[in-house]
Parts: sequence; C-alpha cells; structure tokens
Amino acid sequence: MDKRTKGIVVVGVLVIIAMIAVVIGIVGRRVTNIIGSGNDVPSGKVMTLDELYADIDVSEAVPVRGTVTLDTPDLYEELPEIDKYPLAVEGQGDIDVEIFTSGEKAGKDNDSWLIDVADNFNGSGVKTADGKSVSMSVRSVPSGTAADYIISGKYLPDLYTPSNTLFGEYAISNNGSLELYADRLVGNTAGILVKKDSGYKNATDVIKDVQDNKITMGYTNPQTSATGLNLLLTLLQDGDDNFTKFNSNIPYVAYTTQQMRDSASNGTLDAMLSEYQAYINDSNLVSMYDFIAFGVRHDNPVYICDKEGKSAAELEAVQLVVDYCKSGDMQAIAAKKGFNANDDYVSAEKFSGAQVTQGLKTYKKIKDNGRDIIAVFVADCSGSMDGDPMNQLKSSLTNGAQYINDNNYIGMVSYASDVTVEVPVAQFDLNQRSYFQGAVNNLIASGGTASYDAVVVAMKMITDAKVQHPDAKCMLFLLSDGYANIGYSIDDITGALRDSGIPVYTIGYGSDADSDELAKISGVNEATTINADSDDIVYKIKSLFNSQL
Repeated sequence: MDKRTKGIVVVGVLVIIAMIAVVIGIVGRRVTNIIGSGNDVPSGKVMTLDELYADIDVSEAVPVRGTVTLDTPDLYEELPEIDKYPLAVEGQGDIDVEIFTSGEKAGKDNDSWLIDVADNFNGSGVKTADGKSVSMSVRSVPSGTAADYIISGKYLPDLYTPSNTLFGEYAISNNGSLELYADRLVGNTAGILVKKDSGYKNATDVIKDVQDNKITMGYTNPQTSATGLNLLLTLLQDGDDNFTKFNSNIPYVAYTTQQMRDSASNGTLDAMLSEYQAYINDSNLVSMYDFIAFGVRHDNPVYICDKEGKSAAELEAVQLVVDYCKSGDMQAIAAKKGFNANDDYVSAEKFSGAQVTQGLKTYKKIKDNGRDIIAVFVADCSGSMDGDPMNQLKSSLTNGAQYINDNNYIGMVSYASDVTVEVPVAQFDLNQRSYFQGAVNNLIASGGTASYDAVVVAMKMITDAKVQHPDAKCMLFLLSDGYANIGYSIDDITGALRDSGIPVYTIGYGSDADSDELAKISGVNEATTINADSDDIVYKIKSLFNSQL
C-alpha cells in the first residue's frame, strides 16, 4: 500500500470515528447502560423540573375516542379469586375451620400469632364428641377486603376476625351472612404515633394541629384498613367539617396499617396511624415516636359466617377453635408478640354497622373538601410489559376509571423508548373519559423503558395545570414493571420530584416487577406502592382510586 492510499485509509478511519463520536454524543444522553444513567447530569447537581424536561423529546398523540360505560360499577365484581390470598396454614381434619384474619395476626415474625395457634391446634389431635378430627386453616385478608368477600357471597370462611368490630358490623348491615361470636380473641389498640417528646398527650390535640397545618400526618385507607376506618369514624363524630379540615392537610394515605409502618418508618412524618402491637415490635418506630391510643379498641373479635348452614359437628368444631385461641398458653404467645397490652384503655365510642356504612359513603363524597384534583397516569408500554402485564394494565385503567370523580382533572402519558402525551390534562367529563379510554385501547408494548423521562413529563403536565388550579391536590400514578433502561435515572429526578411535592403512586405489574425501585420513587413524597399480580391488580386499583380520586 503506497503512502497516498494509506493516507486515504487513515482519513477514512478518522471520519468514521468522528461520525461514531457524534452519534454517541447524540444518542448517549438517551441510553442508560447497566452501570448508570446515560443522561448528562453532573454528579451532585440537582436539576430543576424545567431543566430535566428541556432535554426530553416528547410527542403528542392524536386524540381518539373510546366507548365508555355510564353504568354504576359493581364494587364486588373486581374481587379476585380467593386463591390470591393463599392459606397461611392449611388444615387437614375431618372438619376444617377456616378463618379470615387481618394481617397483623398472620404475617411473619411477631405478626404470626394466629399461624402459631393454628400450627399448635393442628398438632394437638382435637376431636369432636363423635370422634371427628378438627383442624384450623388461616387465610390473611385485609379487613375491608374480607368484608367485601362476605357481603358479596363470593367466598365465605367459617370465621372472620378483623382488627376491630367496625368492618364486621358493616358486613352485617350490608346483608353479609355473619354474626358476632366472641368479643375478643386477642387484645390490641389503635393509635396515633407522634414524634418523640413532642408533648402530645391525647389524640384530640394531634388532630387539631393537623387541621391547623402545624404537623404532617399519614393515615390508612378506611375502605381497606380497620385502623383508618376507626380514625374516619372518630373524626366524623364531630361533623363532616371536622374530617374535611383534617383531610385537607394529609399528604399520605396507605393501603394497610402494615404498609404505613413499612413506608413511613423513615421518620419523615410528624404523626401516623398504627396499632400498638405493630409499634412495640418495631424498634425504629419506638425510638422515633410515642404512641397515643384512640377510638374503638382493636380486640380482634370473631364473627361466624353462615351459622344457620352449619351442622352440629361444625358448630362444635368452631367452638373448639375459638376456645383454643383464648386458652392461657395461646394468650401467652400473643403477649410475647406484643398483643394484650394497654388493657386499661377503654373505648369511648361504639359504632353500628349503619354508622360505618354512612361513614364510608361520606368519606368518598367529601374527602377532597371541594378541592380540585390533578392526576396524570403514566403507562409503561415497553417490551417487558408485553402480554399479560399490558393486558392487565389496560384492564385496570378501564375499570379503575369508573371510580374517578367527574370533577377531577386527568391526563395520561405512555412511554417506551420515548414519551408520548396520550391525553392532555382536562376535566374528567364524558368527553375526557372517552379520550382516556381511546388512549388506553391503543396502548401497545414494544421498545425500551424510559420510565423517569415519562415521570418528568407527567410532573410538567401537572405543574402547568396547577397554574390554572392553584389550590388543587396533585398526584401521579406510575403503572409499570419497575425496570428503566433508557433516559434519566431515579437519582437524576429525585431532587425535582421532592421539590414538586407530587406523590407518585406506583402499581407494579407482573411477578417479576422491580418492587424495590417502585417503592423508592413512591417513598420520595410519601405515596403508596402496590405490588400485585394479574389476579388482583384491578381490585387493588379500584380501592386506590376510590380512596384518592
């Protein structure tokens, strides 16, 4: 090869290298590899929302109408098959007594009392008078969800032990086939946790300071949580205005008491709901908060279901199970797990099933105190969502939209490798519902996953809409499997998200969803994360939308 030829080759190589460098410079910002973000965000720099948004290419979809239903939704139709809540203990006796229980009695470690009871019972060889072996099965179901199963008749256990009497009485007043069998299985109390040494001595003073916006507090969804329902009814005793004034300053509503404990134990809230048994078993909570009991006691009553349909032997088996739970040895186990404390606390209130029913209706009607709500839904349409996750995302949005009030302002963003504004924010009237449904119908899974670019775009839509509605309550719903591989990282946007104050409610789809990543972004501004597979995601989204929208 002569010198001239070599020179041409060298120049050609340099040109190719230069072109590659240019391409990398253009594309590199958009691609995240496995060792970090591909965005040009200097280390330690907190970028503003406008700075983040300026570096994203956003397209807008042509609005397409979809068919919507104006029928009143049946809240029970979305209940998943009962196998979604698997048995924690499965009995094998000739007569098996199945009990629905709230999570603090059938979880792990110190939340496993009823599991321990069932294991001991099943190993003790208990028999009825006519020689039939008796066993005990335990199924953990949130108190409100369990009431829904019983009211609808979709599934009836033999016994039902919610945290307190409220959901039991609610189920009875709504024609559920059950009646109170025993006032108490194991003792507990509901409480408000307040920052250590804050000086509060009673719940009334805490509630007043929340109403006056002096402290921040989180509580649990009264439609699913017995503790949240307890607080709701306590507040409503002094009139609807007492609740709406309180609720207007609440930044965070959790799905269950356990979720409240797990997501708020970082100490960012001045106050939050708990039960004493959960509080005393969490050294982190004990070190940061004091416990103030309130409302009705949480003595875990027992209700019998379909009593009239049970044989004499089955009724005998039920009595044997309840007596065993209340025995001295089993109560000693309960005490070691934090139950049976605060027995000197006496409930000042008692609520009927009719009062509970009215209270839940009032909650849905007035929880936003007339304030506008601005919400943007962010739908993951990346390739990893193909198949069942995408089908469930579309189904849950279609069904969930029925529970969104007309006065709210709703928008939608979809994303894969790029971000598309599917539906700009507008009042969720019939016209907007139609566009929303049309966008849902047309979602297709393919491409990469620019999750945090999409969150930035949604934040921008919300803040722009808030200019027209300055008093609005804002929220963002991220529906995803949690994996991001293109564009901004969660660390890139955390500062802007925190400054915005917008809570990001995350819903994880598929058994492989990255729940830790979803929980991390929900934790920035104290929002809820729901991790659910295809069997119950629709029901859980219904509950979430019912409480938030």
